[in-house]
Amino acid sequence: MRRRTDCFRTPGDMDSQSRNICDSSVSEQNSTNNRAESERPPSSEEQEREETSDEFGDLFELPVEITERRPTCLRCGRPQKVCLCPFLPARPLEVNTRLYIVQHPAEESRALRTVPLLAASLPPGKCTVLVGRRFSEERNPELGAVCRNPATLILYPGPDAVNLEDVETDPLGTTRTVVIIDGTWSQAKDMFHRNALFRMPKQVQLKSSPFSQYVIRTQPTNMCLSTLECAAAALAIMEKNQAIKEQLLRPLRALCAFQLQHGAQVHDSKEQLLRTGRYDKPMPKNKRKIKRMERLISSQNI
Repeated sequence: MRRRTDCFRTPGDMDSQSRNICDSSVSEQNSTNNRAESERPPSSEEQEREETSDEFGDLFELPVEITERRPTCLRCGRPQKVCLCPFLPARPLEVNTRLYIVQHPAEESRALRTVPLLAASLPPGKCTVLVGRRFSEERNPELGAVCRNPATLILYPGPDAVNLEDVETDPLGTTRTVVIIDGTWSQAKDMFHRNALFRMPKQVQLKSSPFSQYVIRTQPTNMCLSTLECAAAALAIMEKNQAIKEQLLRPLRALCAFQLQHGAQVHDSKEQLLRTGRYDKPMPKNKRKIKRMERLISSQNI
C-alpha cells in the first residue's frame, strides 16, 4: 500500500512553504502597485520637469567649460595682463605716518579697488587694512590701542571735525596714525556712528579737496574722494611733501585710463547729475534723503 508522504512533512518544510506563499503574495502586490503607478496620470510637476528636460535636452549635452581664475600680480593685486606695477613707485615711499584702513566687507569683492594700490606703494607696517563692520577693543585690541593713542587721527568729515591742514605738526620723530574708513559713503557713515572706537581719536577733514580723479565710479558730490585720494592728500599734508600725493595718484589715473579705453564711461557725481537734470533714478520718498538731495543741488554743505 502506498504511503502518503505529505503527512510526514517536517516543520521546516511547512515554514518554507509559508515563506513561498508570502513571497508570492508580496510579489503580486508589488506588481499591482507598479501597474497602478504606471496607469496614474503624471502630476503637474512631473509634466513640467519632462517638458523642461525636452526643451533643454540639447543644452544638457553641451560640454562644460571650466574657467580658471586669472593669475594676479602679487604686488598690486590686479590681473597680470592689466598689472599696474609700472605706475607704482619704484620703491615704497618712506613716510613717518601710519595708516589704518578699516574696510567694509563689501569692498573686498569689488574689482576696481584702490586700497591695494595704496598698500603696494607704502612700506610694510605703514598701511594696515582691517576688514569688518563692527570693531571693539575686546575683538580688536590692536585697533583699540591705536584709537586710544592721543597721536591718532580719524579722517572723517563732519561738524566736529577740524581741518587736517590746521593740525599742529608734531616734533620730528613722532609717529602719527591716521584712521580712514573704506566703503561707500553710506557704509562709512554707518561704520563711524556704530563703532565707539572711531569717536575716540581726534576727528579731522580735508579743508579743500579737488575734483575726484576716480571717474569710473559715481561719487555723491564733486568734492568726494576715493580712499586712495584721501590717503594721498592726508599723507602729503602730514609729511609736508606734495610729491607723495602725485606718486600715489599715478596708478589711479592709469587704472581709470585703462578702464575708459575698454568701454567704461565717465561717471559724473550725483550732485552734477541732479544739477543738470540727468539723474534718471527714482527720487527717494524719505524726507531726510529728499532734503539731502536739495542740499546737493543748492551746493550747501552735507
